[in-house]
Amino acid sequence: MTRRLDKKHKKGDDFKMTVETTLALTEQDVRSYSANVEEAAWMADFRANALAKAEVLAMPKPDKTKITNWNFTQFPSHTVESSIFATLEELPSEAKALIDGEQQQNIYVQHNNTPAFTSLSEDLKSQGVILTDIFTATREHSDLMQKYLMTDGVKVDEHKLTALHAALINGGAFVYVPKNVVIEDPLQVLFIHDNEKASLFNHVLVVAEANSSVTYVENYLSTMEHAEGQANIVSEVFAMDNAKVVYGAVDVLAEGLTTYVNRRGITGRDARIEWALGLMNDSNTISENITHLVGNGSSSDMKSVVVGRGSQKQNFTSEIVHWGLDTDAFILKHGVMKESSTAIFNGIGRIAKGATRANAVQESRMLMLSERGRGDANPILLIDEDDVTAGHAASVGRVDPLQMFYLMSRGISKEEAERLIIHGFLAPVVSKLPIEGVRKQLTEVIERKVR
Repeated sequence: MTRRLDKKHKKGDDFKMTVETTLALTEQDVRSYSANVEEAAWMADFRANALAKAEVLAMPKPDKTKITNWNFTQFPSHTVESSIFATLEELPSEAKALIDGEQQQNIYVQHNNTPAFTSLSEDLKSQGVILTDIFTATREHSDLMQKYLMTDGVKVDEHKLTALHAALINGGAFVYVPKNVVIEDPLQVLFIHDNEKASLFNHVLVVAEANSSVTYVENYLSTMEHAEGQANIVSEVFAMDNAKVVYGAVDVLAEGLTTYVNRRGITGRDARIEWALGLMNDSNTISENITHLVGNGSSSDMKSVVVGRGSQKQNFTSEIVHWGLDTDAFILKHGVMKESSTAIFNGIGRIAKGATRANAVQESRMLMLSERGRGDANPILLIDEDDVTAGHAASVGRVDPLQMFYLMSRGISKEEAERLIIHGFLAPVVSKLPIEGVRKQLTEVIERKVR
């Protein structure tokens, strides 16, 4: 069954995408939705206030990508009700392949917009660890949600898309790790997208208290080739003093979506956030991954891989901002462009005044597989402090003919040689994903997209 919250169309009219920024929902719509999903009462006001801001705020302006004709605000349905799963054995085969069998005790599954399965070991529950859907989190962990939800990470009023996200949140997950708790095995979240009318306004909130450690891995998996909705996804990660968060993700969203992704991290003293992102959407995509190194001695390692194909247009901003003393950051981005796809890589190392002895290093590399494919790598250093270390490297080019010659001279076909070079080119990120099933998925998606 599909719950439609958008304005009605006359019978027989086809739903048409539009570049207008008129919002599809009203204040009453978002308040009714909040009541339907049984959120905490304060969320209705949170949504209504965000919707009012979305009406007046401007769209973001990603560097070198014109998005004025992209549809970010109209969609066939805000929420699609889908089946739940009694066991992991009931998952679609594509999703089941991502899980490490019986070893995975700590997992949350969302089916389109429906919380569909949750499992957390008794050991982690006894230590106060939380893994739950975003709606339950507002009811059962209201104080934590009000403290962290779009307050110090991603702000509601950054621009129209962040405000629209806050108003229309229709899924997501909440992870909380108490002080001194070290979680050895990864927590896994699956977002299964198998209804072409479903839009994803997912919000993920990860909070790791002082001296804790957690590895969080998520998958966005569209099981159909084409969809009509929106993906407006926000993740906020807080690593408190001396905490460590490893955040792995593989995004595989269908063509036809308009996708905006904003992943944001904030570190305390001596904390660390590591990102390993496989950005494999077939949709037009704007993606931001920004970490603020606030605490002294904190650090971040940001690795991402991208494959574009068809006429796909993508824009990726990876930024680490140094605020504290003795902070350390490394950005690595590798992209492969095929057919007439285009991608912009903006890598930004920003060192604020007072961030003495900061170290900011980045590397962006793009590989073109066709004459029409285009990649643009823009390494940027913005430095307002003298006593720092900073560096960058960038390259855009085609498959190395010497590598091809060497492999083909060993009896390997041209197609196989190119395939091996591409996998080697992307390996620095693929190898960092901590769950075997997820690594295998990313490898298979890369194989499919460059074939």
